[in-house]
Amino acid sequence: MDRRRVSSGSPYEPLIGFSRAVRVGDRVLVAGTAPVWPDGEVDPDVGAQARRCLEIIRDALEEAGASLEDVVRTRTYLLDPADGEAVGRVHGSVFGDVRPASTMIVVAGLLDRRWRVEIEAEAELG
Repeated sequence: MDRRRVSSGSPYEPLIGFSRAVRVGDRVLVAGTAPVWPDGEVDPDVGAQARRCLEIIRDALEEAGASLEDVVRTRTYLLDPADGEAVGRVHGSVFGDVRPASTMIVVAGLLDRRWRVEIEAEAELG
């Protein structure tokens, strides 16, 4: 089966050895996505961070030939359980009618201290 890699230009991709997304057949897997702007900045607001994560995921899906409507699963990693409601509202505004299987996980830390949320997604085409 053909394997297509999508890069977002993250400096971590070559360093760690990963792709933003990989498409294999009708399946697209999007790696854990942090809320980083192209200039490296990170908004301190957790809702804005969630929106940024989902924008990067949307762009990766589109480059792989998929869309947010094709998403069947998301995983959201939070530093603080109190952020779950704000992040959930953003997730719901993006995936309201799609309603993928979704999990929120509270973790001890993320790679960058500024990140309060990281999101990954899986999509199925056809």
